[in-house]
Amino acid sequence: MSEQEGEREGHGPAPQPPQDPGLRLRLDGELERIGTQLRALADAKDRLQGLLNAALAISSELDLPAVLRRIVTTAMDLVGARYGALGVLHESGEYLSEFITAGLSEEERAALSGVPFPHGRGVLGLLINDPEPLRVENIPAHPSSAGFPPGHPPMRTLLGVAISVRGEIYGDLYLSERHDGRPFDREDEDIVVALAGAAGIAIENARLFGHVRESAERFQRLLLPTLPDLSPFEAATVYRPAARPNQLGGDWYDAMVLPDDTVGVAIGDVAGHDLDAAAAMARIHSMLRALHYDRRTPPSQVLVQLDRTLQATADIPVTTVCLARVEPHETGWVLRWSTAGHFPPLLITPDLETAYLDAEPGVPLGVSTGIERPDHTRELPAGSLLLFFTDGLVEHHARSIDEGLTALAGLAATHAERPLKEFVRVLADHHPSDGQDDMALLALRIPAGTRRPEPDPPGDPAV
Repeated sequence: MSEQEGEREGHGPAPQPPQDPGLRLRLDGELERIGTQLRALADAKDRLQGLLNAALAISSELDLPAVLRRIVTTAMDLVGARYGALGVLHESGEYLSEFITAGLSEEERAALSGVPFPHGRGVLGLLINDPEPLRVENIPAHPSSAGFPPGHPPMRTLLGVAISVRGEIYGDLYLSERHDGRPFDREDEDIVVALAGAAGIAIENARLFGHVRESAERFQRLLLPTLPDLSPFEAATVYRPAARPNQLGGDWYDAMVLPDDTVGVAIGDVAGHDLDAAAAMARIHSMLRALHYDRRTPPSQVLVQLDRTLQATADIPVTTVCLARVEPHETGWVLRWSTAGHFPPLLITPDLETAYLDAEPGVPLGVSTGIERPDHTRELPAGSLLLFFTDGLVEHHARSIDEGLTALAGLAATHAERPLKEFVRVLADHHPSDGQDDMALLALRIPAGTRRPEPDPPGDPAV
């Protein structure tokens, strides 16, 4: 049987039905539609993830200025905007009292130098009067446009969204000029509106944190003494809270004139950063002040008695202290001190040489009452400086303590000739630590003479 006959008998391949061109087109169209939906879903997922990341980013800040700037830059990233700003409403709600910008180049900022920030006129003011989302494709052509000041970069498109805090309008978020040149669309508006909701919560958290921080710092400062007149000595102090959410700490300083005409100095640090640490600091500080003033004994004996009394009457955390007396000497002044696990004082001589008065540091308070504590002495050159400080001034998580101490000594020598109040502020402002702990410092300038000035005799004032 021939090949053709076999095919006629049904032993060859089955005949194929003719293709339907309309069906092929419909299938292609459906596949394209599904692909478009999948891409849209992927984009939506990416935007949602970006929004979640953005909300986490702005809520991680606690400092209000940092929160406001993070809101602007995060919104710019979400919609691909070149410029962004956040205008904070005045308490009257009638105009902007603050204007935070991002995206301007150095040249653009320089061109706007001296130009007042916008207060809410023109298109920007539309959100003040009507806090609904605003999209503008051509700012200069808008009926409400008031024009741009000289030097302002050209901007055509705008997306504006109000930010509410506890139901009240806090400010307005403005974005301009997408990087792809297209105007802002509804998706941009939706995602920035969602971000504004998270921004309102972050702003409220930052404001509450600011109130707590201010109250905690005020409470801490109320526990610290105001130094009396120490003439002929000059003294200056600084206390700075930690740059952490819980601001209460256990650092303190003190100085006073003792009954035997010497000057007593104390600085200490209670372990912990909470209300308990602050309360313990207040107890230890007041008890030490009373013992130091009442007992005319070397500093070591005062610390021994303090440790015994505290462990017998209170449950205190581990505490470090440096206690010192500056006593008159036949050739000037001498420092007598004892430490309970605390950093040694730093001596800066008139010729700007520095030396840490390293000696047996002793153990902190609250560890053991059966340990003897040594005293140490050092003659003090006339006109020299003594610096007492807590560890928050030098500790840094990425550097060793020795590096921090070396940096502090160099900083102190550089600025030792400044007025004393300015000197301690410079040290606190430019400290080598990471700022994660509170810090206290007390500087004492040693006079040239060896006697305190005598008080004026009683009687009629001189004519």
